Amino acid sequence: MSKVEILPQVAAFLERRHGCFIDGQWVLTEGPTTPVLNPATGETIAAVPDVPLEYLERAVQSAHKAFKSGVWSGLRPADRERILLRFTALVEEHAEELAQLETLSQGKSINISRMLDVGATVEFMRYMSGWATKIEGQTLDVSIPLPPGTRFTAFARREPVGVVAGIVPWNFPMMITTWKLMPALACGCTVVIKPASETPLTALRLVELAHEAGIPPGVFNLVTGGGSTVGNALASHPLVSKVSFTGSTAVGKSVGVACMENMTRFALELGGKNPMILLEDADVEKAIQGAMLGGLLNQGQVCAAASRFYVHQSRYEEFVQGLAAAVKGLSIGPGMDPEAAINPLVSRKQQQSVLKHIDLARQEGARVVAGGERVDGDGFFVQPTVLADVNHEMTVAREEVFGPVLSVIPFTDEDAMIELANDSPYGLAASLWTNDLSKAMNLVPRIEAGTVWVNAHVLLDPNMPFGGVKQSGMGREFGRAVIEAYTELKSVCIAH
Repeated sequence: MSKVEILPQVAAFLERRHGCFIDGQWVLTEGPTTPVLNPATGETIAAVPDVPLEYLERAVQSAHKAFKSGVWSGLRPADRERILLRFTALVEEHAEELAQLETLSQGKSINISRMLDVGATVEFMRYMSGWATKIEGQTLDVSIPLPPGTRFTAFARREPVGVVAGIVPWNFPMMITTWKLMPALACGCTVVIKPASETPLTALRLVELAHEAGIPPGVFNLVTGGGSTVGNALASHPLVSKVSFTGSTAVGKSVGVACMENMTRFALELGGKNPMILLEDADVEKAIQGAMLGGLLNQGQVCAAASRFYVHQSRYEEFVQGLAAAVKGLSIGPGMDPEAAINPLVSRKQQQSVLKHIDLARQEGARVVAGGERVDGDGFFVQPTVLADVNHEMTVAREEVFGPVLSVIPFTDEDAMIELANDSPYGLAASLWTNDLSKAMNLVPRIEAGTVWVNAHVLLDPNMPFGGVKQSGMGREFGRAVIEAYTELKSVCIAH
């Protein structure tokens, strides 16, 4: 095992006393704190405050004051873009530091942290920075008849929605923080971010880099604390104009209800129980590679992860045995070991939840062909698991596991299979594996999901809208769609 050496600046950051960031400066609070654990060892590596609600109030008031003053929205779009690009460059400059903080607190492989959590985030930040100078409205031909002989010129313009609350989950904390932060800032909004209690470290570092880049005080604020206290108070605050939440469906529903009390705009990116469908002509070897990435990226702690594998009966055993062999060959170890392919889950709670799902699957008749056990030690490890002979009525085929558990279900009739794939309250993502173009084009519209990949799974791009249907959420991240989500459309009609 060859662990990555922790950078001195990372060690120093972990030793600091952390607070919340309000109106351009750190504010230290007294009172209870939440430990941040290293999932590979279970050891405490830092602590963050459970912010009293009075500090949350200060953060929202700071964002509101900054928005009303125009200190950010009043800048030329080119100036906002320039500052955001400087922020992006600083993130890229501190890439290894941020990647290590992400791995140490979340548990994932340092390779993934470097490539996705920082690398893909930098690309997203650069892409979204450019939107600051590309927001547009439209001119409208109108046919207003009164008063007779009057001419009208009408147009619609986009304006920033106001104060945005971003509530971030623990699976991709740095990446999803920027998914909420960057489009809001590009549009001229101000922001209050609440990271997950388990994984706040990269957000704490990001806010420092943003301030260093020149983002004015009050424009980007950060508070820490529990979702049931700080998160709820943030979602229900009357000065918040937009809430962007990523997390579980159950919590997302409560956020939506809280927002409706004030008619606050909201976007919810929630859970998924995502099918991966292999038709009879699929390339099984490529599909197994796709399943390894689509199902086991970040130990399956991905909202869009493939978890239900519908495989044509003629290819079923070939796929099951090939997938099991691939999974058994994966090395297990801490995220700071670049050679480890499977890393710990984020917490003891998550580990226990995944193991309960596996035990229940056994009881309901699923066949464990690979993995299925807890890994001995202090860390929060679970063996990557392949379950065969799963049927659609089993709990593991219906409930979100959010762990390294791949459930394989055979089918013979494509129409019946599509019905089963759609027979879920979720509709975040899906993938279809086939070399038959006609079948792909005919089946994709029938799959109830916000994203459908063909011969790929779980791959995202900043220009491709991402979000769910049904109970997987409301609204879209990325591309033009997210710019529309952080702006209000104002119609202007001029009589002349």
